[in-house]
Amino acid sequence: MHLSTRGRYAIMAMLDLALLSVSNSKPVTLAQIADRQQISLSYLEQLFAKLRKAGVVDSIRGPGGGYMIPKPLNLVMLADIVGAVDEVVDVTRCGMGDDPHGPHTGGGCVQGKKCNAHDLWSALGTHIESFLRRVSLQMVMDNDFEITQDAIVPVSFQSIRIV
Repeated sequence: MHLSTRGRYAIMAMLDLALLSVSNSKPVTLAQIADRQQISLSYLEQLFAKLRKAGVVDSIRGPGGGYMIPKPLNLVMLADIVGAVDEVVDVTRCGMGDDPHGPHTGGGCVQGKKCNAHDLWSALGTHIESFLRRVSLQMVMDNDFEITQDAIVPVSFQSIRIV
């Protein structure tokens, strides 16, 4: 799976923003997040410009300004964050033009054709996107985003058991 630093850092920063907002209910500066998460301030500025444009965060200007999350944390889905920073979850190496999970470069992955595992990786990408659409910032903060054991169908491959 490929989720670049852009998507990972955006989620990490949003979680930190949520934690800091809950504790003091004041706007949070990017400098605070940059320091706590060890992420470049200029990189966070780029990410938060995209998050603001997408409506995932609000910015408050002036002294005492910073960023806030404009809606309840249970309504901010990880997919909203990843999508806001133009992140593509890519699990294929194919780059097929019609593949929503590929980097859209075209050309295929094996001599210009779809590889034999393309549909497998594409399906995995769909599951990852579905997971990101179902998990909210509040769920991550509460550590309540695991799939229950009852929902998992055990699958066995020779001596390997996957649950």
